[in-house]
Amino acid sequence: MLFGKRWHVVRSAGSGSIGLPNPDLIAGKDSRILAIECKSLSAENKYFKEQEIKELKEFSKKFGAEPWLALRFDNIGWYFIQPHKLNKTKSSYYSISLEEIKRKGLNFKDLIK
Repeated sequence: MLFGKRWHVVRSAGSGSIGLPNPDLIAGKDSRILAIECKSLSAENKYFKEQEIKELKEFSKKFGAEPWLALRFDNIGWYFIQPHKLNKTKSSYYSISLEEIKRKGLNFKDLIK
């Protein structure tokens, strides 16, 4: 999707399995750089481990990128949200629901503006 809009995109092979913080995608256009962690789900709620969010933020800061989570809800499509807009649960997880991401997040068109 990003490449089709003339963004340069690199997919990180083995993201999450090499033991180092690295997002699924790094995308750039002009002076904007995005570090994107992608998730696909059939449920209407997504939970993230605290470490997952910490690593995305850490990588993004060191790389000079904006941290983003890309969630693809089955039969609905993609939504994008920055980690600071997630809810933190009592058990130190982060969460977002489909209803919330529609309010707080962005669709693809708005992300790439």
